[in-house]
Amino acid sequence: MAERPRLAVIGAGPAGLAASLAAAARGVHVTLVDAAEEAGGQFYRQPAAAFGARRPQALHHNWRTWERLRAGLEHHIAAGHLRHLTDHHVWCMGRESGADGFTVHALRGPAQEEGVAVCADAVLLATGGYERVLPFPGWTLPGVVTAGGAQAMLKGGLVLPGRTAVVAGTGPLLLPVATGLAAAGARVAALVESADPGALLRRPSALAAQPGKLAEGAWYAARLLRHRVRTLVRHTVVEAHGTDRLEAVTVAPLDARGRTVPGGGRRIRCDTLAVGHGMLPHTDLAETLGCRLSGTDVRVDDEQRTDVPGVWAAGEATGIGGATLALAEGHIAGRSIAARLHGSRPDPRAWAAADRARTRLRAFFAALEVGYEPPAGWAERITDDTVVCRCEEVTAGEIRTSVSGLGAGDLRTVKLLTRAGMGWCQGRMCGPAVAGLTGCPLTPARRPLARPVPLGVLAGQDEEQSD
Repeated sequence: MAERPRLAVIGAGPAGLAASLAAAARGVHVTLVDAAEEAGGQFYRQPAAAFGARRPQALHHNWRTWERLRAGLEHHIAAGHLRHLTDHHVWCMGRESGADGFTVHALRGPAQEEGVAVCADAVLLATGGYERVLPFPGWTLPGVVTAGGAQAMLKGGLVLPGRTAVVAGTGPLLLPVATGLAAAGARVAALVESADPGALLRRPSALAAQPGKLAEGAWYAARLLRHRVRTLVRHTVVEAHGTDRLEAVTVAPLDARGRTVPGGGRRIRCDTLAVGHGMLPHTDLAETLGCRLSGTDVRVDDEQRTDVPGVWAAGEATGIGGATLALAEGHIAGRSIAARLHGSRPDPRAWAAADRARTRLRAFFAALEVGYEPPAGWAERITDDTVVCRCEEVTAGEIRTSVSGLGAGDLRTVKLLTRAGMGWCQGRMCGPAVAGLTGCPLTPARRPLARPVPLGVLAGQDEEQSD
């Protein structure tokens, strides 16, 4: 019996799971590599079994979809068609000299001090996305968290970040965060959305093509009314107040140009601020492989193939679009990979339904992206003493001076002059803010390593364990 071709899938969120199941069902041996301890990604994040949660589905939409994915994962693991490597943090991958396949290098375990290697004939990047963080005065106070961070605490830890919360920023993520916190017992003092709802109505065809998404939005609106959550549209948080921790926030209305209306600010008492301004694709590994990007997204064709032979990408890495789009893209990628590895030409008719869903959802989220842009004047409201790069404690004033006084004209030069982006996160958190403050384009930087790696692992790379 011929040996099954090997596929390494990086990321066990919706896209990675859908691709893994599709490929494993079609004669491919799949190694699913993920940094989390359980499959599901952020969308299907589960509390640890030790918590004994009796109704984890209460914090989720599309729970039946997750149950089908979990059952399929368990089936293929039991059949020996799939390995699920949890708590494995991929830091690099590439082709070995003279080899046709790929080697995926990862750090195993919480300490991340043990290097392991996974060999594969093809790779699928399902690395997801991360939140865009835009600073403002007071954003470093304890009690200020990202919207996704608040959601992760609730879903994964069954804990509330505080008793009285304000949810602010822009984007569809704010709705499930606000309703989830309210349902779990927090008092949500306000949902502060900077976007203009009317802007979304300018693309009626894209919205009408997704009645399920519109119904989901209506359901969230009803939940907010039920919990008496005050909603402030075309408003933004301009400052967080407190000494040892957050005590209140000031919000202000925005005019048609995205600037705050003078004299319109109001103060809201709270001990938690969950703030987010949308998502950005996680492309570090794609960049190490040399995959071409389109803006900030990994560029793929109709089969979800990148321009690097043997490398596919699906989900948020190819453009932010939520779990349903990620599932469709993952399914298409898994079928395409299986056909290509078996030496046959894929038949697009085999994934016609997923392709139709992908087309409609991409149009829908393109409309949302236009409507949910951060307000135009956000950078003007950042005072010079506001810390922008938390890793290196670089202020907005230092970043501005690097351009106005020292002549920096790109993000790399700003980084060299100020150290903004030289810390542990390597600019993943502060990069969008630095770009906005300086007017420099947010261009991806190709890094040889996707995460910090102990020198001992690099020195002993030839002795890595095969996992």
